[in-house]
Amino acid sequence: MHKFFIDGPAGKIETILAEPKIRPRGIAVIAHPHPLHGGTMDNKVVYTLFNSTLELGFIAVKFNFRGVGESEGIFDHGTGEVDDVAAVTQTIQNQFHDHSSEMPLLLAGFSFGGGVQLRAVERLNPQSLILIAPSIQQTNTPLLQEIREHTLIIHGNKDEIIPLNTVLDWAAPLSLPIVVVPGVGHFFHGNLTLLKRIIHKFHKI
Repeated sequence: MHKFFIDGPAGKIETILAEPKIRPRGIAVIAHPHPLHGGTMDNKVVYTLFNSTLELGFIAVKFNFRGVGESEGIFDHGTGEVDDVAAVTQTIQNQFHDHSSEMPLLLAGFSFGGGVQLRAVERLNPQSLILIAPSIQQTNTPLLQEIREHTLIIHGNKDEIIPLNTVLDWAAPLSLPIVVVPGVGHFFHGNLTLLKRIIHKFHKI
């Protein structure tokens, strides 16, 4: 596991990367929840995404959005944060340029981070998505139709911050299935092992 800084549009971006012990099957870039509500790359759901993708053979990357932790800049309501995702992704792809063309890009995010990743889809053209309780802001990208078979959305039916019905209504026109976890709230308290199991099962199909 390596910690380093990437030159982003608002300054340095604090980044952590880990490589699998096997030949990488892709690059997974993971985005954290809302910066103004304590969200950082150390969040436990982000940690679960990071470890899960690493165990599945991805080069796992997590980072702090602008203004969080040791990252420079200030919060930009999701717009500049898409630029942060793009800067991190493109830097990592360049770093592994010898075989980046052979490795799929997986964008993953929790809550606010999931919403940011949705906005980054058209820009970065990922091959797959993992969204945990994503913050939906009327995001409707046509590319989601193309990768819907490789999109995993997980949501608790007791989510107190992003109601399940909001995400269901958004997903219906896109024909995107959602894995609904009964009795689980927004932060998946006590259910991280289950979360990891769902992610592993999806990516082993």
